[in-house]
Amino acid sequence: MSDGARCSLLRSSNTLLEVNVRDRMIATMAALLIAGGCSSGGSNAVVPANVALRPNTSGGYTVTVLTSLGGTNSAANTINARGSAMGTSFLSGNMVMHAALWQGSNATDLKTLGGPNSAVEWPVENDRGYVSGISETDIKDKLGESTGWSCHAFLPDGGTSGDTCVGFVWHEGKMLALPTLGGNNGYGAGMNQRGEIAGWAETKKHDSTCLAPQVLQFLPVVWNAYTRKASVLPTLTVNGKTDPDGAATAVNIRGEVVGISGICDQTVGRFTARHALLWKNRKPVELKTIGGTSWNTPTAINDSGQIVGFLNRPGKSDRKGDQNFISVIWTDPASKPTRIGTLPGDTLSEPTSINDEGAVLGVSFPSSDVYVWQSGQITDLTKLVLQTYPQLRLVSVGGIDDRGEIAGQACELVSGACPSSNPTLVTFLAVPN
Repeated sequence: MSDGARCSLLRSSNTLLEVNVRDRMIATMAALLIAGGCSSGGSNAVVPANVALRPNTSGGYTVTVLTSLGGTNSAANTINARGSAMGTSFLSGNMVMHAALWQGSNATDLKTLGGPNSAVEWPVENDRGYVSGISETDIKDKLGESTGWSCHAFLPDGGTSGDTCVGFVWHEGKMLALPTLGGNNGYGAGMNQRGEIAGWAETKKHDSTCLAPQVLQFLPVVWNAYTRKASVLPTLTVNGKTDPDGAATAVNIRGEVVGISGICDQTVGRFTARHALLWKNRKPVELKTIGGTSWNTPTAINDSGQIVGFLNRPGKSDRKGDQNFISVIWTDPASKPTRIGTLPGDTLSEPTSINDEGAVLGVSFPSSDVYVWQSGQITDLTKLVLQTYPQLRLVSVGGIDDRGEIAGQACELVSGACPSSNPTLVTFLAVPN
């Protein structure tokens, strides 16, 4: 996906967000107007921060706008069992973005590992004060991989700083780097209650399946948040041939890990995600797909072992690596997935999280509406909330906890529309009444 494609375009003519599917490393995960996607200048805010908007009976949610770290673009990408949201926020001036933690409505700046930008992008289920994510460092990438490595699909500079980017673990005000496997770059994704962090990291091996500027092989990893020790997960072997690359995206309380396996390719999804995997006892189990050969990506797993993700449909576009995916759920890893599908009128979708009650949260395109799915029923949360709170349009979601609390990103509407330039993008918390 091109640099320009990472930023969502706003169409004031019909007040809808023209969605662009964002790169979520292995997935180009559609998170619309993610805080890491485009910097935005100031605009006239219409909803004061820290104020719970008055609910009514039609909406069913109380929505609160949370503070930013000073900029006008912030987003929650996950929420833990205590209702603490985590994600990203631009600082004042909207040039630099940092990982953020919201406890209540107050935002904590998690800082960086020496580089300009950092982020929390995947499901962090830990409520013991530990956070995982990615951060640029103050070390230049001698192989010139920075503009291609997975991290930079989520960061506003697109890797133009030339800095390496690695995973981090944060606790009690300190951010520490997660080690690679000998290479220059890494990626910290989801974390469970036990402090196991899923992700991927480069080795020293030059990989012939990589597309420039990527050079080095990368493998799925689980780190221990307390010791920062890395354990490599095996990629899939099919007919005696082992995939050279892979990545882990999320992990549940039982230590079951989900992720992908394939070739190096462009490091952000596509043919790196030939195979969708579940690791049980550190052994890979291939999840059934719907026939596609690219973009097959599990995104979250709950403590009951239910897995959600998105799968590419088979066909000519899939063989070319085009994005043609829909949301699915695996209730049994040995069985075929159930299609969650899309909202009416849409063609693409992707889920971002699933709670222990089996409620799935995601986004549907091209409407860019947020959906909630449970027991076969899909609900358009964007339209539901907009009926109650005409000041806000939900444009992205990150997480749903077991109480049904939802954290994500919304656009503050001006004269009924999301401004075509300099929109104010805020973190929201929606609590069921």
